[in-house]
Amino acid sequence: MDFYVTPVLNMDGYIYSWNNDITRLWRKNRSPGTSGCKCDGTDLNRNFDNKWGTIGTSTDCCSNVYCGSSPVSEPEAQAVTYFVGSRKDDFLCFLTIHSYGQLLLVPYGQPNVTASNYNELMKVGLEAADAIKKVHGMNYTVGTPPDVLYSYSGSSRDWARKQGIPFCYTFELRDKGTFGFKLPEDQIQPACEEAFSGAMHIITYVHSKTFSGAVATTAVTLWTLLLAVCVTSTNLM
Repeated sequence: MDFYVTPVLNMDGYIYSWNNDITRLWRKNRSPGTSGCKCDGTDLNRNFDNKWGTIGTSTDCCSNVYCGSSPVSEPEAQAVTYFVGSRKDDFLCFLTIHSYGQLLLVPYGQPNVTASNYNELMKVGLEAADAIKKVHGMNYTVGTPPDVLYSYSGSSRDWARKQGIPFCYTFELRDKGTFGFKLPEDQIQPACEEAFSGAMHIITYVHSKTFSGAVATTAVTLWTLLLAVCVTSTNLM
């Protein structure tokens, strides 16, 4: 199995959150605002071409969930779309890692839309949540965004599933709101350890299912969208 890891997809937004924004909670990228708008940035997790702009997004360029001027308008989303889309038949797993909420989200973000392998996604996700809990006792909730969080469209997870990649998940790391995006330093290492355990369970399941009694070439992509898996000072996606 091959692994493709993107430590930080939103590099400009990440740098800005440290150097320019005193709240250190910049969410969007740093694309210049569209004509007539004074606000910069697009929420990359609303910019992918799957039910773009239909729910849980905003056309107001000053909103934190601004979906962009069009589907895949942003260079970061374009890069993922090209790299993964041009090899989509080789990929078996697509993981995105965000914060916070202690959730393991499965496709899809729209209500009343169910992935064809929903039952298997939930089974593997619940097992991954058990693996996470065994590390430091943290409880992760598994489900679709409408069921356990809120509805939204244009995510990279949903786009990847629509491309035919069978196992697509979003990790929302610690915590449940006490510290939010500003997770204390002494919780960062434990958050990494438990997330690693959950991810490894998913990857191991995918490997076993694919390679049992067969020889094949495939790839797993780990799009870790927060630096070192768990920098929680900013919500990059």
